[in-house]
Amino acid sequence: MSSAPCASLGVRMEDMKKMIETVRNASKAELIALIERGPDPSLLEAADAVRRRYYGERVFFRGLVEFSNYCKNGCYYCGLQRENRDVHRYRLTPDEILACCREGRRRGFHSFVLQSGEDAYYNEGASPLIVDVVARIKREMPECALTLSVGELPSAVYEKLHVAGGDRFLLRHETADAEHYARLHPPELTFASRKRCLYDLKAAGFAVGAGFMVGSPGQTTEHLAEDLLFLKELQPEMVGIGPFIPQAQTCFADAPAGSLERTLSMIALVRLLLPTSMLPSTTALGTLGAGGRERGLRAGANVVMPNLTPLERRKDYMLYDGKIGVDDGVGEGLARMIESVRRAGYEPDFSRGDPVIL
Repeated sequence: MSSAPCASLGVRMEDMKKMIETVRNASKAELIALIERGPDPSLLEAADAVRRRYYGERVFFRGLVEFSNYCKNGCYYCGLQRENRDVHRYRLTPDEILACCREGRRRGFHSFVLQSGEDAYYNEGASPLIVDVVARIKREMPECALTLSVGELPSAVYEKLHVAGGDRFLLRHETADAEHYARLHPPELTFASRKRCLYDLKAAGFAVGAGFMVGSPGQTTEHLAEDLLFLKELQPEMVGIGPFIPQAQTCFADAPAGSLERTLSMIALVRLLLPTSMLPSTTALGTLGAGGRERGLRAGANVVMPNLTPLERRKDYMLYDGKIGVDDGVGEGLARMIESVRRAGYEPDFSRGDPVIL
């Protein structure tokens, strides 16, 4: 393989390969040392070079539809938890969901993400309504990729969703340490169940997305190393990484937010660990600090998700406090995102954005 600089960043091909092998072969102790080193320029440059090797300057746009904020779960960190009586609950109808996707398709999107709390109205029963919604979208827009983010479901429902036309499924594992998982969730939710669901999704045929929060209450560097080792085992096609940001109606309201710098380190390390993965630069990064989303792209992320949810519902889907973009209409938000991506030195891509297969 050529020793020429990669992507004009001054990163030589052999140096990039060495960084990949260092992360892939690292022990838990070595991963802890890499995490604690922080986002130094060599790490970020290597991660960006790897992303450019497989995806060039493209940043893939996914149209996000937050279709329900009802949730049966009581996750301690989440603003949508069932105990939060201050949330104005809403559900988009199937017709409204389809209208959001039509609007996105009109604007050039070929990839959509349907996200909700774990809403029994849509997800439960012999023939879950969400299955019909997926089938309707794919019948009308068969050229578009559809990602679901609707939580833990029986394996039979995952299979039905894939048969109906679901392409990808994002289910963040949040933390790969069972004790830490228990600190963040009520007793009926376990890491064993979350892990089983991720493997059920693989068996159903989905491209799978996992992921975790950085800086969640009680998290240690050892926990983050365990997250990397779990991702190495799972080999997901997507990884969602964002900083923990507290929400005022949760028991963690006074906990400090996660570190932007450490989140950038984790994005870069995941890019090196899973070179062809799809890594979003999340809204939470932009919420935590000005230019955070651009910095996420420079750390190896290659996906952004402009919001197609109706404007009047945006403020009701408040996973954490201070979320940016809730007052932007679809056109305004999209224009800001395109400008942000180009300011960071990349080019918007509205294709399906399928991951490279090595």
